Amino acid sequence: MARIVIIGAGVGGVPAALEMKHHARKEDEVMVISDYPTFHFTPSNPWVGFGWRKPDQIKVALAPMFKKRKITFVQQAVAKVHPKENRLEMKDGTSVNYDYLILATGPRLAFDEIPGLGPHGGFTKSVCHVDHAAETFEAWEKFCEAPGPMIVGAAQGASCFGPAYEYLLQADTDLRRRKMRDKVPITYVTSEPYIGHLGLGGVGDSKGMMEGMLRDRTVRWICNAKIQKVEDGKMTVMECDEEGKDKKVHELPFKISMVLPAFTGVDAVRGIEGLTNPRGFILINDKQQNPAFPNIYGVGVCVAIAPKEPTPVPTGIPKTGIMIEAMAVAAAHNIRAQLDGGKPDKVPEWNALCVADTGDGNSMGFIAIPQIPPRNVTIAKKGLMLHWGKIIFEKYFLRKIRTGVAAPFYEKIGLGMMGYRTLKK
Repeated sequence: MARIVIIGAGVGGVPAALEMKHHARKEDEVMVISDYPTFHFTPSNPWVGFGWRKPDQIKVALAPMFKKRKITFVQQAVAKVHPKENRLEMKDGTSVNYDYLILATGPRLAFDEIPGLGPHGGFTKSVCHVDHAAETFEAWEKFCEAPGPMIVGAAQGASCFGPAYEYLLQADTDLRRRKMRDKVPITYVTSEPYIGHLGLGGVGDSKGMMEGMLRDRTVRWICNAKIQKVEDGKMTVMECDEEGKDKKVHELPFKISMVLPAFTGVDAVRGIEGLTNPRGFILINDKQQNPAFPNIYGVGVCVAIAPKEPTPVPTGIPKTGIMIEAMAVAAAHNIRAQLDGGKPDKVPEWNALCVADTGDGNSMGFIAIPQIPPRNVTIAKKGLMLHWGKIIFEKYFLRKIRTGVAAPFYEKIGLGMMGYRTLKK
């Protein structure tokens, strides 16, 4: 008998647990540890930020679903991972031992790296977590009673740009519906070297398409931006040149601001030699396996992926939901291979699929196979079908989590058609 523990119950952790249960032997125990009692569908957070979704609509209670699937669920925070001991130190002082470990923790939101950033004691809002998004909606309603300048952006080191663009375009749509867009000057502040870079070096003509959308909506933007500090009603931004040198200081007034922070690894794994890089992200090989501790795997936003091209201001590489699920499938297959006395041989293809809703009945869609150029497939489109596609996928994925089903055959066929496969080395 082996105990396989998954830390995290988000877009990476829950699929990893379900896939692992599907592939584990009958005598093995699959355990999920999370400090939250619910799963929430992160891609819908921008909608929550405008009241277009209620938080409960995108949440799923974990304990009943895991019980039904005979997966042990522990609602508790992990204080520290001790990989040399195959042990987890819990916040309550107890310990959990494991034979195999899948780290799907998601990121630590590094608001603290910029003075005044973030919803916890800072002056900007967030849609990185459903609870943040709910607070952002409350702030939005108050803002609309007395509107003024608005700033939306992604801080230096950010690796997730899609939600920033979504929130920006949805804000424009909501203000137009309220017939008050003319009262709200909007500035987009981003560490990207150009609009539509997305941390991916652009996807097709994402630059031209997205610049056009911002121009149509009279949005001003500042690229190669470092946010130096945020004060109540004022953001100080250093615009850098193409070499990353200081170019111009902007002091931007605002009455509401939503900024995506940089990510780091969570405290439970940071500073562990061989397990993480200096930012606390999990070091993995092409099979999602940590080289120093071969019984540990990383899945999702918590894994280390080095940027493939330098940018004047640091940007990270995004990990999209379907890409994360491909990681989870590979990790489960490879652990089963080890359980059977073999060697891991499944390699997930890392491709990018992103759909960003603009709030006006359309969406932007990007497919990059592989995610970093040169690519075999590059698609950048916008339209009504993408909008409905995102809604359908939201409903489908939430139903999948509620029923506790590992990826069914038709999803695997669809992923294969999109280039998301696990390959034998």
